[in-house]
Amino acid sequence: MAGNSFGQLFKITTFGESHGKMIGVVIDGLKPNLEIDIDEIQKELDRRKPGQSSVTTQRKESDTIQIVSGIFEGKTTGTPVCILIKNEDYRSSDYENIKEVFRPGHGGYTFLKKYGIYDYRGGGRISGRETAARVAAGAIAKQLLMKRGIRVLAYTRQIGNIEIETFNENEIEKNPVRCPDPLAAQKMISLIESVKNEGDSVGGIIEIKIRGLKAGYGEPVFDKLEADFAKALLSIGAVRGFEIGSGFKSALMKGSECNDQFRINPETKEIETITNNSGGVQGGISNGAEVIMRIAVKPTSSISKKQKSVNYKGDEVEIEIKGRHDPCICPRIVPVAEAMVSLVLIDHILMQEQLQKEIDKLEELRSRIDLIDLQLLLLLQARNDFVSQIGKLKKINGYEIYNEERENFLKDKWLNYAQELNLDTDYIQQILKLIIEQSRKKQQEFFE
Repeated sequence: MAGNSFGQLFKITTFGESHGKMIGVVIDGLKPNLEIDIDEIQKELDRRKPGQSSVTTQRKESDTIQIVSGIFEGKTTGTPVCILIKNEDYRSSDYENIKEVFRPGHGGYTFLKKYGIYDYRGGGRISGRETAARVAAGAIAKQLLMKRGIRVLAYTRQIGNIEIETFNENEIEKNPVRCPDPLAAQKMISLIESVKNEGDSVGGIIEIKIRGLKAGYGEPVFDKLEADFAKALLSIGAVRGFEIGSGFKSALMKGSECNDQFRINPETKEIETITNNSGGVQGGISNGAEVIMRIAVKPTSSISKKQKSVNYKGDEVEIEIKGRHDPCICPRIVPVAEAMVSLVLIDHILMQEQLQKEIDKLEELRSRIDLIDLQLLLLLQARNDFVSQIGKLKKINGYEIYNEERENFLKDKWLNYAQELNLDTDYIQQILKLIIEQSRKKQQEFFE
């Protein structure tokens, strides 16, 4: 199966199924001796784990991480990091009565058509359970970003038709829906509990912000920063839409309204945009403004209401899904969204740092060449001084400027040296010819 890995320099590979013994992730590309806070990794998993409140699934998973390689005494060793997470509270029997029926909204039908086999227990490989492994990897990426002064923040902006009216970052982790508006949060909770009692579910919008990202990160063509963000976030199972900056509202604007005009910040003296319709990314590259994105999260597919479907035999049937499922997945997608954005960011940053190293190396080599060039000029100056002295002696003693024997000697000696040093002989001959011509010209000054 393709598509289990993500990233280029900071590369992760996730594995495992919803009702298997465990899930996990392998992270490759971490340099040795990087300090990693294990507690911070666990903290991120705790934000995502099920059973947090009445508005999430009641499946109980501790999501305790087990690091089996790549980190020793709190530091990376430079080898792949492998993190395991046990599945502790799965009930496969809940799916026994529908194991041969395609669940509406799920990928069972398409998975079966592609692979000819499908693990019906909780969705198998394509279950949202897999995202716990992403969060573990993203927690490490987050730590690397924080050391660079970059922070990724996500929160619930809207659930159903209830949208935030105020923003207080300190309120996000104080309510079960992770909403920055406490009044809207209470309305969201009431809505979720209402649809839950109806045996239904509800979706919403998650907003993600990146703070502290300087200008110059990203690529201009196929690997645009926003394109990689879109791929990362749309790879989350429940996400059905992505926008950055003014997003789809851009279609309703005029160019004069949509363009982010530039100015010089009076305090920092740096170039900045007056507005942020581009969402902090222009031409696929960050412009130094706050990056703002939003994702549309669909209502959870597994609901207890009766729905029409088809079984493996091709018979039309009605289905009622049992089990423990989130009436709204938005609160638990928040840490997943942060993780995926962090993975994209650290990958692009590492690519930029690698490019900068190559640029620095190029400049270092050029500096060395400049030094050698100066040394060559100083040697030519010293040679010129000796040529002047020889010119004076030739004039006093009545010698001819042209000395065929001497010039032939120099030509033979230079060619021998060139061959020993593996230098192009034609190139060396041209240099010597210019030097000899200059020597004759310099000596001629004393005969005029």
